[in-house]
Amino acid sequence: MAPMTRVIRFHAHGGPEVLRIEDVEVPPPARGEVQIRVKALGLNRAEALMRAGIYIETPPLPSGLGLEAAGIVAAVGEGVREVAVGDAVSVIPPISMARWPTYGEIITMPAAAVVRHPAALDWAQAAALWMPTLTAYGALIDIAALGRGDFVVVTAASSSVGLAAIQIANRVGATPIAVTRRATKGDALRAQGAAHVVASEDEDLAARIDAITGGRGARVVFDPIGGPLFTPLTAAMAPGGILIEYGGLDPAPTPFPLATVLGKRLTLRGYLVHEVIGNPAKLAAAKAFILDGVRDGSLAPVIARRFAFDDIVAAHRYLESNAQFGKIVVTV
Repeated sequence: MAPMTRVIRFHAHGGPEVLRIEDVEVPPPARGEVQIRVKALGLNRAEALMRAGIYIETPPLPSGLGLEAAGIVAAVGEGVREVAVGDAVSVIPPISMARWPTYGEIITMPAAAVVRHPAALDWAQAAALWMPTLTAYGALIDIAALGRGDFVVVTAASSSVGLAAIQIANRVGATPIAVTRRATKGDALRAQGAAHVVASEDEDLAARIDAITGGRGARVVFDPIGGPLFTPLTAAMAPGGILIEYGGLDPAPTPFPLATVLGKRLTLRGYLVHEVIGNPAKLAAAKAFILDGVRDGSLAPVIARRFAFDDIVAAHRYLESNAQFGKIVVTV
């Protein structure tokens, strides 16, 4: 009989209360797979969306969840050479979290998604590293080629992805302009490396960015919100600039600012982190950049709050509160 483990699943779409902790059998890892005894896992808004039934992936029910984890290798399948039993590892987000969920005490992952992380990271930091930093890297470095002298506007700046984007911008010599709804998070954002902070609900966003950039405008905008914010964001961009959209948090319609886009020759680019994860060459470059940044201290996950595995419902409620600054981590 296969051993049992506890996992978190949902049998119907809904709010955090649909999450259940259940005992399931753990089959041995197949060829090319790695089995991990989880020490910590990171929460992402994508998981709340899939739980609610409004994510880009609609799995059959019951379904697992999760894109990030860190732990100790418990077993490896045939042909696995990258890691060995006993290694401390973290997980690069899989293409499908229904196929490869991380919300469990023991999880199975494809070997290509498992990385030995630097010893400087504790379990929570290791679990919080890959999703936000890969997401920001793919947009800012791979697509926008962000570099010294660039201004980059980062909206939802206090999210884990926003904070990773600020760190990456500083690492390559760009100037990060953090956009947050209210000024209450301003000091914390500046402490995390934001050169400037704009409170979008209290200030004229386009005018502030114009003043910050000396009238040049921002060459790069990195946004997961959409909605009416598109109008002042594009107004604040430099000619030939690029706006990279990686979400749609605002349920309001997103306008297309035709005159601004034409007049400034702007690029509006939709983006998913799968573009990096699914491309071996891009992923290798991203891993090298991120691991180098961890080693030199320029990249470091920011942990907002830690919850116990048994408190997953409370953790998801906190995720949906938008009160967090950085990554929510669940310890196992």
